[in-house]
Amino acid sequence: MNLNLKNPIAFFDLETTGINTVSDRIVELSILKINPNGSEESLTMRLNPEMTIPDNVIEIHGITNEDVADKPTFKEVAKKVAGFIEGCDLAGFNCNKFDIPLLAEEFLRADRDVSLKKRKVVDVQVIFHKMEQRTLSAAYKFYCSKELVGAHGAEADTRATYEILKAQIEHYDKLENDLGFLAEFSSHTKNADFAGRIVYNKDNIEVFNFGKYKGRSVEEILAKDLGYYGWMMKGDFPLHTKKVLTEIKMRGFGQ
Repeated sequence: MNLNLKNPIAFFDLETTGINTVSDRIVELSILKINPNGSEESLTMRLNPEMTIPDNVIEIHGITNEDVADKPTFKEVAKKVAGFIEGCDLAGFNCNKFDIPLLAEEFLRADRDVSLKKRKVVDVQVIFHKMEQRTLSAAYKFYCSKELVGAHGAEADTRATYEILKAQIEHYDKLENDLGFLAEFSSHTKNADFAGRIVYNKDNIEVFNFGKYKGRSVEEILAKDLGYYGWMMKGDFPLHTKKVLTEIKMRGFGQ
């Protein structure tokens, strides 16, 4: 079967130096772009993260510091990556919580303003967990009746994710072959920022999703307690969270 697409969709996977979206970096990136006519384009590259890859992480994905020592940095390829996914909706495995927030951070660090929030995003892991509660390798075996050879390699994981999504749509009658439906179904909350520190409530108002002001309007709190803004801007929050917070602050002050 083919996905019912209005826009191209970019399936992507990242191998990184760790799991902290604020401080860790990409060491391998793979994107599989599916066009509305079913044709495919792919982009896979290894990157110098400009930091040491910990030994315990190397044991997972097998990419050593020597493997990426002579590779370009993300900043050097940011324009190429942005161009490749321009106009695309996005999909991945656990992409809502990890891959998209980290990719957004890398673009911001590279001083490239790429708006990922405007894209429809399908998280294949969320669909899988809602339906079956398992891992990527188990999902591939369950839906596609195949063993995932090369797991934890970005290219193998990316293609497996694409095949799993198509199989999920065929497997479950309640799933629609529509990117809008799949994006909504595969999200847990409607986030204003990728990390989910700020979310939209039922009235479509941005509210804090953590801490002492959880559930309270961001704009309302910033008007009453501007020190909270300063605390967050100095704190260990993702750049994208700080960007969204600043946009709400500027909007509230009519700037």
